[in-house]
Amino acid sequence: MLFNSIDFAIFLPVVFVLYWFVAQKNLRAQNLLIVISSYVFYGWWDYRFLSLILFSTLVDFTIGKYLFLSKKKQNRKILLWTSLIVNIGLLGFFKYYNFFADNFVQAFSFFGQEIQTNTLNIILPVGISFYTFQTLSYTIDVYRKNLEPTRDFSAFAAFVSFFPQLVAGPIERASNLLPQFYKKRVFNYANAVDGLRQILWGLFKKIVIADNCAQFVNIIFTNHADYSGSTLLFGGIFFAFQIYGDFSGYSDIAIGTSRLFGFNLKQNFAFPYFSRDIAEFWRRWHISLSTWFRDYVYIPIGGSRGTKSRQVRNVFIIFIVSGFWHGANWTFIVWGFLNALYFVPLLLLNKNRSNTDVVAQKSLLPSIKEFINMSITFLMTVLAWVFFRAENIGHALDYLNGMINLSLFSIPEIRPTYLFVLIFIFIVVEWSGRCNQYAIERLWFKYPKFVRLAIYYTITIAIFLFSGKEQDFIYFQF
Repeated sequence: MLFNSIDFAIFLPVVFVLYWFVAQKNLRAQNLLIVISSYVFYGWWDYRFLSLILFSTLVDFTIGKYLFLSKKKQNRKILLWTSLIVNIGLLGFFKYYNFFADNFVQAFSFFGQEIQTNTLNIILPVGISFYTFQTLSYTIDVYRKNLEPTRDFSAFAAFVSFFPQLVAGPIERASNLLPQFYKKRVFNYANAVDGLRQILWGLFKKIVIADNCAQFVNIIFTNHADYSGSTLLFGGIFFAFQIYGDFSGYSDIAIGTSRLFGFNLKQNFAFPYFSRDIAEFWRRWHISLSTWFRDYVYIPIGGSRGTKSRQVRNVFIIFIVSGFWHGANWTFIVWGFLNALYFVPLLLLNKNRSNTDVVAQKSLLPSIKEFINMSITFLMTVLAWVFFRAENIGHALDYLNGMINLSLFSIPEIRPTYLFVLIFIFIVVEWSGRCNQYAIERLWFKYPKFVRLAIYYTITIAIFLFSGKEQDFIYFQF
């Protein structure tokens, strides 16, 4: 079920009414309603994969219980590895089986040995990368004794399947979200209104910005050989705004929807395109995934400890693994490798934490130096996004080869004036609200109520005007 669909527009009010008016006085009933609603939400796409969520839930709930009961270190390790193998094994089968099978055949063909192997017509379950990491955070934290295991199966099932963030995040930690299912929720009007405001902005990002950019991105990337370097550059820029509007828009809708039910999810995007270096970008982009890899992969393998060579090694490991998490294609691995190359000079110069505050926090506009740094960082991400968007490595290299030549300075063949206007307005609003959790959180609070309402209605009208260009959320494929 898509957030930007009629189905969800009917589903959400029905669940909201049942949650607050029928099950309000019974915490267990509320949690059970969330589980049922989440399974309906997910099963709307393909009911066959509900068994995977249920299986993962049962496995990690049971392992968590026995981790708490077991006192022997060896037994605890066996339990943890059982969780890792089961969860990552399922993820690996559905997401990477054909990738490894195809590359196995190609590797032997390179040495002149022809072998036969079977590939399977495997359907990738939507959101498996997200809920797998979410359940793993539970077992790992219980193993580390950072979290007590739950005895409430309905609360745990609700945590795993919570429909607002089930299929594309944010990837919530058990330590943050699970305890919220133990506490009685009381309807808070201010939080609900704030949630609706964030949903509105998320829909604007997705429908008005991302879906409009997608039209031209698809045309330009599909027919890249027919366009000049300047047009290809705009194709890359449009994709940068498409994936940001698409993914951060989903996160905004997920976080806003959660607030309607009395839950607080963590911020997943913090205006990443205003970053002044690539390290800052990765502290602001897909925060829930970046911090997951930091805490459960990067730090355990050594993190920033040890010699510089070890630190560099760890950076490459974390970025390449992150790239591979996104999909079974060499393009994602190269994308991760390229971001590691961007990051390493900052690490070697000890400048990877130079920019931890909000840019131009006390001024209307950035300084010239900040503007230049933001522009360079944005262009670096655009070049990396080409690999992320390309069908394969050859496609990406051809695209970049067509872009980086003298035709880069020609007049673009595709000049969608209305899209430039939309992106400009979007940047201005995002810049104005960059100190908040999301752009319009408190942006117009200094104006009278009728002015704020007029702006909200304008955003709503824009969403309806551009709603005919529906595109799937990009991160559904991950």
